[in-house]
Amino acid sequence: METQTKHAPSTPADDIESNAFGGSFGTFIMIFFLPAVMFYVNFACQRGKCDIRKVPTLPRKLRAYIDLQSFLVVSGWFAFQAVLAMLPTGKLVDGQAIKGGKRLQYRCNGKFAFVITLLAFGIAFALKHPLIRYVPNNFFKLMTSSAVFSSLLSVFLAVKARNARPSSLSPYASGNFIFDFFMGRELNPRIGSFDLKFFCELRPGLIGWVVIDMCFVASSCWDKQTNYGLMLVTCMHMLYVMDSLWFEESILTTMDIVHDGFGFMLSFGDLAWVPFLYTLTARFLFENRQTMPTYCLVCIGLLNMVGYVIFRGSNSQKDAFRRNPYDPALAHLESMPTSAGKRLLLSGWWGLCRHPNYLGDLIMALAWSLSCGTGHIIPYFYPIYFLLLLIHRERRDSSLCRSKYGPAWTRYCDKVRYRIFPYIY
Repeated sequence: METQTKHAPSTPADDIESNAFGGSFGTFIMIFFLPAVMFYVNFACQRGKCDIRKVPTLPRKLRAYIDLQSFLVVSGWFAFQAVLAMLPTGKLVDGQAIKGGKRLQYRCNGKFAFVITLLAFGIAFALKHPLIRYVPNNFFKLMTSSAVFSSLLSVFLAVKARNARPSSLSPYASGNFIFDFFMGRELNPRIGSFDLKFFCELRPGLIGWVVIDMCFVASSCWDKQTNYGLMLVTCMHMLYVMDSLWFEESILTTMDIVHDGFGFMLSFGDLAWVPFLYTLTARFLFENRQTMPTYCLVCIGLLNMVGYVIFRGSNSQKDAFRRNPYDPALAHLESMPTSAGKRLLLSGWWGLCRHPNYLGDLIMALAWSLSCGTGHIIPYFYPIYFLLLLIHRERRDSSLCRSKYGPAWTRYCDKVRYRIFPYIY
């Protein structure tokens, strides 16, 4: 697909994406709405109170939200993960072909970075380093610092993109500053060979999510409080993050990497939204300990594993098929050709619905929230939000595929009728 400029004719896919999130007006609102949601939800759920219906009382002094130390901690964490990402370990993987047929190379050493991070945390725990206590005690300052850091990064990306070559721009760069600031004007912004989008997608926020969870668990242990629900949800989160890092190269075929530019949406989402909203269930259990029968915790763990099996099985099947649709090991799978030269899966996990990986993701999300019991709605923010996100993403993906594959996509939808939930939706 040709890069869209002010002088280039638009395609149906371009028109779809230029109206994503309500165009320039909608994206302007989202720039303020997303941080507001993050702050409201977290301030509404604190120790001893967790009610979304009651407007939380907000501190009036700036130092309650941010200080130099918290910003330095966030900046140092980003730098630490960046150093690990740049070390010459792991394999170099070619990404998807971009404009002109060029393929960028990515260093996939997420497993290494995660293991080093866990070792560093283990040493800090053994030494009872005060930084572990600092995280839960200064959660809101770190959250604000991450929001500021991601916003500054977004400004840097917007400035950098003004001088980017046309071949480096996102296919959906519109020329409208607000829309491009939110969605990202440059597709794969790099500093040398260091790919900022690929790094932010998996490293600081995703690993940070687990580290924050572990800080809650460590603090609970030091307080001599046995919190099995917190331990369970931390283990479930860790499995999810480990899977992302163990199969790191799979992200190179996702919409975020292949289609979306790198702007405020992904910067804020990766660096602030993920580590400070996805930890909501763990923080709730840390601050509002719940007593739950062992059999309930076991059932929740089993439900999470069901979701994980669907999630991992469908993603592995998709990745194998994309690498080589003619692999003899995949000969039992039914597929159909398209005019774009690619084949679409019609059986296996992908015969159940068009996005079985989304289904597995949502089952796991529900399991995490169930660990918090049923007495409060705020801990269920993540699966509710994630359901809306994935429905929106599925709609975007369907529109792009309809534009790309034409009549073949209509035939595919006739054969695989359900979008995410078999026999329901």
